[in-house]
Amino acid sequence: QVQLVESGGGLVQPGGSLRLSCAASGSIFSIFAMRWYRQAPGKQREWVAGILWGGGTTNYPDSVKGRFTISRDNAKNTVYLQMNSLKPEDTSVYYCNALIRPTTSRVGTNEYWGQGTQVTVSS
Repeated sequence: QVQLVESGGGLVQPGGSLRLSCAASGSIFSIFAMRWYRQAPGKQREWVAGILWGGGTTNYPDSVKGRFTISRDNAKNTVYLQMNSLKPEDTSVYYCNALIRPTTSRVGTNEYWGQGTQVTVSS
């Protein structure tokens, strides 16, 4: 069993910053990649950042590039999302996603999701 637990959401004023965390735990053999998504009410889930676990390569969509930074702590199996210059349109529930090989699998990876954390950008 693998669990993802997010933290760090909250209310912030426009132009402010927040840092989200997502810790993976349980029967983990290896992590391939971790990503952050977000979903606002009435909208489709949107990918906002990704990181390859081995080499640390990161990528972002244009909507957040230069404002959001994804990073990882290999020892803690934790991924972070530093969000700066936040805008009201960044208001969403943010979800952590991971591609992980559990100890019960010999090949491939499974996809896991966290429960989500609310980020509200408002004055």
